[in-house]
Amino acid sequence: MSGRGFASDNQAGIHPTVLEAIALANTGHAPGYGHDAWTERVQARFREHFGDTAQAFPVFNGTAANVLALRAACRPWEAAICAETAHLNIDECGAPEAVAGVKLLCVAGIDGKLTPDLVTSAMVVRRGDEHAVQSRIVSISQSTELGTVYSVDEVTALAQAAHERGLLLHVDGARLSNAAAALGVPLRALTTDAGVDILSFGGTKNGLLGAEAVVFLTAELAEGFLYLRKQSLQLASKGRFLAVQLEALLTDELWLELAAHANAMAARLATAVGALPGIRITRPVEANAVFATLPPGATERLQKQFAFYVWDERTGEVRWMCAWDTTPEDVDAFASAVAVAVSEN
Repeated sequence: MSGRGFASDNQAGIHPTVLEAIALANTGHAPGYGHDAWTERVQARFREHFGDTAQAFPVFNGTAANVLALRAACRPWEAAICAETAHLNIDECGAPEAVAGVKLLCVAGIDGKLTPDLVTSAMVVRRGDEHAVQSRIVSISQSTELGTVYSVDEVTALAQAAHERGLLLHVDGARLSNAAAALGVPLRALTTDAGVDILSFGGTKNGLLGAEAVVFLTAELAEGFLYLRKQSLQLASKGRFLAVQLEALLTDELWLELAAHANAMAARLATAVGALPGIRITRPVEANAVFATLPPGATERLQKQFAFYVWDERTGEVRWMCAWDTTPEDVDAFASAVAVAVSEN
């Protein structure tokens, strides 16, 4: 294959600022297990972005962040409500059920998004019936797996609907930075200020080597989480190397710069290919993903040159992801290849 692919923002490299931060932390000895100066500083960064009561716990990957968030919130007979398309449901190999022991109550969303009405319909099913699993938490993805973004008002409405019924709201924020950049709002506007209780904060898709965090915005939910993280195999012995990545991302708005660039590249791609004959953009392009359908055979021809995923084999829908290091030249070369591929039909 030639050129950069559009398969996933996970496939991008590490931002030079982050690499430099890791190298600077790689001097001398430091206390292990998060008892170091970098972890202390990154807590201050999280409080700057998410409020004075925010408590952040670095972990190795997004699936761990999501599963640990559910474990912290739910007892064994409780369940999480999520969209059918949620990463929790589709792409975590059953980890919420197998590791957290939390059943998922999946709802057919609209372009990957839940609404208060959809959530309410799942909340009230057999509420209080000892024979049925009880809903405890609502989980949404921001941005969603279909590239759409919840507005501040939408998140707030979901939090209110959940809280009115004694439920919590969790955000799978693997691409929270992209959503905030798309809306032009600070990170806390989509989380703390909107009523979110627990956040899985993503860094790997936005220029980090591999660092995420479980962030408790409702302070009492963090009780005992130190032990839960250790028991769940997610306490890094050399914790400074997770913390320093997150610190770099949350300093001088690097998170915003990288996410805004990825979003802009997706918008550029959608504009470049959207008017081509035989191409249909299938989802709103709101963050750093473009979903489309192509004429028969065009996908196979393109995949000989560029990596990307077929999202729905039944309809032929594909997903093109842009990353922090996607360049305008990458986009233009790919768009030209798309034009050639569809012209051959």
